[in-house]
Amino acid sequence: MEAMAEVGILAAATVLAAGAAFGMAWAFLQGAFRLMQPVGANGPARPRLELVRGTRAAARAFGR
Repeated sequence: MEAMAEVGILAAATVLAAGAAFGMAWAFLQGAFRLMQPVGANGPARPRLELVRGTRAAARAFGR
């Protein structure tokens, strides 16, 4: 009888661990898909004009 209880507990723990592993894998997969979305998926992005002007100035300085 004690062996049957141990096997039952082991089976229950295995099912619980498999469920937790599935849940964590699903959550991480959803997070990865959210990180892989394009930048403009949430709306149009405003360009940073200061960075563009600075990059153009640096390119002009190195181009001479």
